[in-house]
Formats: sequence, structure tokens, C-alpha cells
Amino acid sequence: MKKFHVMVIKLQKNIIPIILIFFTISLVIFSKTNMQAVKSGLKLWVNSVIPSLFPFFIATECLSKTNISKTLGKLFNKIMKPLFNISGEGSFALVMGWLSGYPVGAKIAVNFRNNNMLSKPECERLLSFTNNSGPLFIIGTCGISLFGNSTIGLLLFISHILGCISVGIIFRFWQKSNLVNTNYKISKYENKLQTISFSNLGEILSDSIKSATSTILMIGGFIVLFSVIISIINTSGITKIIEIIFLPLCNMLNIPPKIFVSLFTGILEITNGISLLAVIKMKQISINIILTSFLLGLGGISVLLQVLSITSKSDLSIKPYIYGKILHGLFSSIYTFILIICFPIFNFNL
Repeated sequence: MKKFHVMVIKLQKNIIPIILIFFTISLVIFSKTNMQAVKSGLKLWVNSVIPSLFPFFIATECLSKTNISKTLGKLFNKIMKPLFNISGEGSFALVMGWLSGYPVGAKIAVNFRNNNMLSKPECERLLSFTNNSGPLFIIGTCGISLFGNSTIGLLLFISHILGCISVGIIFRFWQKSNLVNTNYKISKYENKLQTISFSNLGEILSDSIKSATSTILMIGGFIVLFSVIISIINTSGITKIIEIIFLPLCNMLNIPPKIFVSLFTGILEITNGISLLAVIKMKQISINIILTSFLLGLGGISVLLQVLSITSKSDLSIKPYIYGKILHGLFSSIYTFILIICFPIFNFNL
């Protein structure tokens, strides 16, 4: 029994090195398909991610140096405080998170914390519900490009926003204290807050571009990495195993096994998962849409790691983000189901 216990402990300590060794070996074994996956990941990054997110990163960095958050704070404090137990300044993260997409909301929340504009509990509450998928991706990519219908994109976006608000209301009870901790220090990541003006416009714009470039490169790296991981999973036959495991359940529910493969892929990386869901032909297409809504709310492991790389530059816990995204996925899928049932315009079943 002791030997077994020791072996378990050793396995836990060495699990990451073991995974990395298998990953490295897989890179060699499946090198042909991996190269194609890298090209596909880079193509997705260059053609979709950079054009849609890079300008937003620069804009949010510059806007954070203005009084916009204080202005919004005065306007929305009476809404943000009762609903989310967050100062009005947090509305900037919420609005930009809605407009831009992953991981802008998380980046702004961390900036608020590093600039000591909001307390730690408030910023962690922001993390739980402001890091969302943007309208360009939901309506444009998911609705129009993948499902071929802008109304589906609108349905997904509405349910996504409703899910986000629901999570924010629940997380208003996350920790009790909401006072700003003036003793918080940022150590080597110290971020001196500057107010933008014509005299320092060039300097701040330059810093904003550098910060935006660093973030967009990080996102590109994650996209390529997970494209390769998904390629290895597909080529190695793991997806076939998943189909076989869930085949009895699929036969009972009268759904194709590829549904579970799509979900598994989407939990790893949402774009690939939603792409697979969109091409599965079913009379009950509402199932595809509801599962897509769940994946959009969840974000996936790829986005989680992106957010973790951002929060690591502060004292914020990643736990509220993880709990919040699980709830967001569940709420969004429930709202999608309700909207499909209640409004005939959103019923796409054949």
C-alpha cells in the first residue's frame, strides 16, 4: 500500500514532464500532419485574430491612460454596485469585454488591479464575467461563416450576454471586502499610471503597441500550440476512441457520436470545436446551437491559459474565472434553449 502511495505521489510530481515528453515524441511521429496544423493555426491567427483583436488591445491600453474609466464610473456606478458589487469603473472592463473578445476583459481587470484602481475582490469579480467572446467572433465567425446564418449569430450573442450578466450577479457575493488595498505592490511588474496628453501621446502609444504586440503574440502561440495538440489527438485515433465510448449513449439519444468529439475539441480550443459542431448535419440543429453557446461561454482551456498568463502578473486568483466560465457556459446554453423555445424566429430545426 505504501509503495502504491509513493508511486502516486511521484506520478503527480512528474505528470507535466511526462506529458511534455509524450508531446515531443508525438511532434516527431506525426510531423506531417502537425506541420499542416501549424500552418492552419497561423492562418487563423493572421487572418482572423490579429485584425479583430490587435486594434482593440491598442485602444484599451490607450483608453486606460485616460479618464474614461472614471467617467464611466460616475455614469454606471448606480448599476454596477447593486448588480455586481463593483465600483462603476468596472463598467469599462465589462463594455470592452463585450465589444472585443477574449482576453481583453481579463487584461483590463489585471490593469485595474496593477494600477490599484479597484480592490482585489472587485477585480476577481470582474474576472469571473467580463472576459467574453466578442460580437465579431460570435455573429461574424460563428453565425455567418460557420452556420451560414446571421440570426443564429444574433441568438448566440444575446444568450452570451445574458449568461455573462447572470454570472456577474452571482459573483457579487465573491468575498466581502471591496476596499482598495493601497498597500498592494506590483514588484517587477510595476505599472506607473500615466494620464495621456499631447505631450506624452507618442510615448504612451508606443508603450500600448508594445503591450498589444506582446499579448497578440501570446495568443498566436496558444492558437498554434492547440492546433497541433488537436491534430495529434485526431491523428493518433483518440477521437475514434471517444466516438466508440459514447456510441451507446449517442444511439440512445439518437445523436451522432461526433457531437462528443466536437465538445471535447471545443473544451480544448473553442474555434476548432465550434467548426466541427457547425458541420454536423442534424434535423435538430438547435442541439448544435445550444452546445455552441455552451462552448462560447466556457471559453476552453486555450483561453484559460491565456488568462492565466495575464493574471500571473498580478495577485489575482484564477479560481473565480474558472468557476465563472463554467457557469457562463451553462447559463448561456440554458438561455439559448429558452430563446429557441419561446421565439419562433430562433427555431432552426428542419
